Amino acid sequence: MAPDPPDSPETPVRRRRISGPVLLRVALAVAGGVLIYLSFPPRPLWFLAPIGFALLAYVLYGRRARAGFGYGLLFGLGFMVPLLRWTGEFVGLVAWLPLAFACALMISIGTTAMAFTSRLPAWPLWAAFLWAADEALREVFPFGGFTWGKVAFGQPEGWFLPLAAVGGAPLVSFAVVLTGFGLFWLTKNWKLGLPLLVVPLVAGFGVPVGVDASAGTVTVAAIQGNVPRAGLDFNAQRRAVLDNHVKKTIELAADVAAGKAKQPDVVIWPENSSDIDPFRNADAKAAIDAAANAIKAPVAVGAVVVDRSDGLPRNQVVLWEPGKGATDTYTKRKLQPFGETMPMRSFFRLFSSDVDRAGVFQPGSDPEGFRMGPAQVALDTCYEVAFDSVVRDSVTAGATIIAIPTNNATFGRTEMTYQQLSMSRVRAVEHGRAVVVAATSGVSAIVQPDGSVTQKTGLFTPDALVATLPLRSQTTLATWLGAWPGWVLTAAGLVALALGFTRRRKDSNGAAA
Repeated sequence: MAPDPPDSPETPVRRRRISGPVLLRVALAVAGGVLIYLSFPPRPLWFLAPIGFALLAYVLYGRRARAGFGYGLLFGLGFMVPLLRWTGEFVGLVAWLPLAFACALMISIGTTAMAFTSRLPAWPLWAAFLWAADEALREVFPFGGFTWGKVAFGQPEGWFLPLAAVGGAPLVSFAVVLTGFGLFWLTKNWKLGLPLLVVPLVAGFGVPVGVDASAGTVTVAAIQGNVPRAGLDFNAQRRAVLDNHVKKTIELAADVAAGKAKQPDVVIWPENSSDIDPFRNADAKAAIDAAANAIKAPVAVGAVVVDRSDGLPRNQVVLWEPGKGATDTYTKRKLQPFGETMPMRSFFRLFSSDVDRAGVFQPGSDPEGFRMGPAQVALDTCYEVAFDSVVRDSVTAGATIIAIPTNNATFGRTEMTYQQLSMSRVRAVEHGRAVVVAATSGVSAIVQPDGSVTQKTGLFTPDALVATLPLRSQTTLATWLGAWPGWVLTAAGLVALALGFTRRRKDSNGAAA
């Protein structure tokens, strides 16, 4: 009997069903990403990150490259969608979800390579190299890079943190991922899986983290003046923001005179504490003069300044000295795309007119900070703290302490400020420097060279933190090595890909024979 034609009613319809194992892997991929998110501050659940990567390893092992892409995209969405929720606090989904998807897509590039190489011997090691290479790519692409979600930034509380003093943030990320993949490998080869799990997990205990005051001490005040209300319109209240910081500084001066607080050598104001250009507005200049003269110490003032050469704005920190006024400036070098700048503005305007809220700020190029009293102060403004090279350059310029002036008011009470503070803690250990975080609306904090937080403020409350901190001139191994750890890890990831192609060619030739 002849078979029924394809369109015959008697022909059974074959539906492609998603198998149970595939659904399980889908669920585990998303769950793994969520666990990475949950390991990030403000939760001190750093140990969830290796478990999340163990789930990712289970999902990727033995899969084809295209499956690695799909599962990696799901893993990335489980991680990035909740992590970046703060980006949509006042502008909605138009910023949040596209950014989260773009970050997840970048992660899926790495997971594609991990799946492709999963038949290599000692695969967890190669997979960790590939993750490091993927993070290196995300630091530069697209639009100059977006490093939020670097695994190291979720580890300010954990056992891995001391490794930052050896190989910086790249080594911390590598160790976390290797631990997770080693945990999975215990089910395949416990003799190899056990050292892959244990060695990176405990290696940090053998790394000394210096906290001594080798270059003296400095008493620092971080001023949090607060903003009248949260939201994108806070800049419309520029004078109120400036007045808040002037007021809080003068109040601190009164406390010093009354013996209630120690006289600071250095005062750090936040980014955007004066969005009124003090070089063009006499009233702003007079207000800052009054604050500096009252506190009797140099003040680093975060200001928006219009450059006379081109009429375009700069995000600057201005060194304001009592009796002298402005004596030096630092211009923010790493600008935030879609905020301070707008790449491809005309293209993105087709989708939303909100792109015109983004500024036309111009970047600086000089990493040197300020000499303030006994301290050489590195200045890494807000977004800059997320980039390895930017912070490293400011430290190698001679800094004995790091200041992070930041403005998080536009992100309300979201987790953004805690995520950024964790970056500052990693940088403290990475470069062996105390870090002073001064935020307009919180969280401001005092971070010791070992990454511990000894003081911090609440959100949306005026406050002043005063602390005597160690000045340090030693160079950590991470600072001395610079970008080399990241380059070596990235190169090893590329070697993994090359080995994967070689193995695939051999397998194909063997099958043909």
